[in-house]
Amino acid sequence: MEIRSWPDREALLTDRAAVLGALVKAHVSPGRLAMLWMWGALCALGWLLVGSAFITFEESYDVISAGIGVLLAAMGACCMVPAVVLVVIGLRRDRRIRRLLDAWGALDRDPARDAVLRMPGASLAWLLMSFGLCAAGLYACFAVPASGVLDGNAYGLAVLVMGLGLTGWIVGLIGLVKAFAHRRWVLRVLAGAPAPEPLFSVGGGAHR
Repeated sequence: MEIRSWPDREALLTDRAAVLGALVKAHVSPGRLAMLWMWGALCALGWLLVGSAFITFEESYDVISAGIGVLLAAMGACCMVPAVVLVVIGLRRDRRIRRLLDAWGALDRDPARDAVLRMPGASLAWLLMSFGLCAAGLYACFAVPASGVLDGNAYGLAVLVMGLGLTGWIVGLIGLVKAFAHRRWVLRVLAGAPAPEPLFSVGGGAHR
């Protein structure tokens, strides 16, 4: 996305508001939160299948049971690998979006149009839901195995529960980082002190 010159300041502010609006929605919209949770659910499903395979191997006494365990593990891998790849792609995309947010936000200040970019409701939803998922994931990782609820000999079940908890914790942590990153951007770029010199020249070349 190229930053260019504009004929006047109003044209710049109009383009800036449109681009920042699209970038903010691509970063912290409710749809992005739902997509992150969908990828996390796919990864959790994969680990559920892998954990079930561990339990099957642990209790297996024949070839048929072992074959079922291998099938479950393969199905779990087919769910987990795409989910992890999608999360990594999403994290790289978010990094590019944050760079563009900084670049376009630094062009000028426009408090009237910038108010809608704060998205306090969406960022609060990201924060609260991600915090809850992190807490649930940590509880599943540490508190459940330590509480003695699981049978001490059920290693497969312990691996299953801890893997699901770790998945939830990672997804929740990603959400928390995005919520805090958006809040930091709002405070630094939208609510910060006016720039001493605009980073563009009306009718001339722009700096990037």
